[in-house]
Amino acid sequence: MKKDNYFIRLLTLFLTFLKVGAFTFGGGYAMIPIIENEVTRKRKWISEIEILDIIAISETTPGPIAVNTATYVGYKVGGIWGSIIATLGLSIPSFVIIFIISYFYKDFMQSQVIQAAFKGLKIGVIILLLNAVIKLSKGFKINLIGVILFATSLAVSLGLSIAGINFKYTSLCLILLGIIVGLTITTLSRKERK
Repeated sequence: MKKDNYFIRLLTLFLTFLKVGAFTFGGGYAMIPIIENEVTRKRKWISEIEILDIIAISETTPGPIAVNTATYVGYKVGGIWGSIIATLGLSIPSFVIIFIISYFYKDFMQSQVIQAAFKGLKIGVIILLLNAVIKLSKGFKINLIGVILFATSLAVSLGLSIAGINFKYTSLCLILLGIIVGLTITTLSRKERK
C-alpha cells in the first residue's frame, strides 16, 4: 500500500468519525446507527455482519460502545494508527463541546430554550436507538429462546425502572443469565445434531 493512499485513508477515517462525533447527540448507542451507515453503506469498509460482531465486542469490553466501535473499525481499516485516528476523530467533538459548555454551564442550563431542546433530543435519541435495533436485528437469526430472553430482560429492566429499584448488578445478572441459557442451548443443539 502506498503511503499517499494510507494517509488519505487515515484522513478519511478521521473526518468520518469526526462527523459522527460532532453531529450525534445521546451518547454511544445513538451513534451506532450513524457509524453503521458510514462504515458499511457509504464507505464499505466493513460488512454488515462484521459491524454486528464489532458492536458485540464493543459492548462487552470496558469503555463507551461508540469509542470501542470506532477503535475496532479504525484498526480494521488502518491498523494501529487507524484505531488511534478513528478514536480521536470521534472523541474530539465531545471534548470541545463539553469544554465550551463548562465555561457557560450555569447560564446555559438555566435557559428555557436549552432545557426544551434537551427534552426534544431525548425523543430523538430513543428513535435513533429503535432504528439501530431494527436495522441490526436483521442480521440475527430469530428463534423462540432469543425472543423469550429479550422479552424477559426487557420486562425485568422496565419493571425495576418503573418501581424505582436501582440494582447495580441487574445488568450483569441479566448478561450472565443470557450466557448460561445461550451456552445450554448451544450444547443441547450440538448433542441433537450428533
